[in-house]
Amino acid sequence: MNPYSLEGRRALVTGANTGIGQAIAVSLAAQGARVTCAGRRGSEATVARIIEAGGEADAMLLDFADPMAARDAFAGAGYSILVNNAGVIRREDSVDFSEADWDDVMDVNLKALFFTTQAFARACLKDGSTPAAVVNIASLLSFQGGIRVPSYTASKHGVAGLTKVLANEWAAKGINVNAIAPGYIATNNTTALRADPVRNKSILERIPAGRWGDPSDIAGTAAFLCSQAARYIHGAVLNVDGGWLAR
Repeated sequence: MNPYSLEGRRALVTGANTGIGQAIAVSLAAQGARVTCAGRRGSEATVARIIEAGGEADAMLLDFADPMAARDAFAGAGYSILVNNAGVIRREDSVDFSEADWDDVMDVNLKALFFTTQAFARACLKDGSTPAAVVNIASLLSFQGGIRVPSYTASKHGVAGLTKVLANEWAAKGINVNAIAPGYIATNNTTALRADPVRNKSILERIPAGRWGDPSDIAGTAAFLCSQAARYIHGAVLNVDGGWLAR
């Protein structure tokens, strides 16, 4: 048996309409998983890419501004893979940061992630959909502070912590819980940074690999962590950053 194969597995990827989430959904499908592409915006383009490549996929609308949006998504559905990719960010000086911006980010990035994962695990344990895997998308700001993003930084530190506590509770029950901390990835969210010659230069000078990451760099790592090849990896927060944190 190919330990990297996801044949016969059903996966749900949040925030799968573009960027890293889209790349992860496509990668999981390429390894044989049937993928549900979920998010507050339609993921039809991602579904089309998967189907055109010969894979299986469908779309689901879930708005994680409601942290309980996915509470009924898993029961009896046979999912054994969950990738928590959906997230938001707000930027403002900490002395001016609003309660609304704090709550919006924490609700999506941390509270929704926890309760989505809780619903997934409950279904897996009840239905016997194990082995199962959860991959959370953390951040370099799970380890660093950044500037002008207090709620985002707090939420991503929280993602790293939740990854560890859930791994501690569920590893012996057949559910792997791990996280990926992406570095600077070329997506829509980083277009402005890449277009700024000063910021782009300073970022590239810090990355030992000498390039921005591609969403596929994250996608391949996610597919690995969902596979049986990673069955003894629990509670890891894996940096996929071109060496940024090692610099």
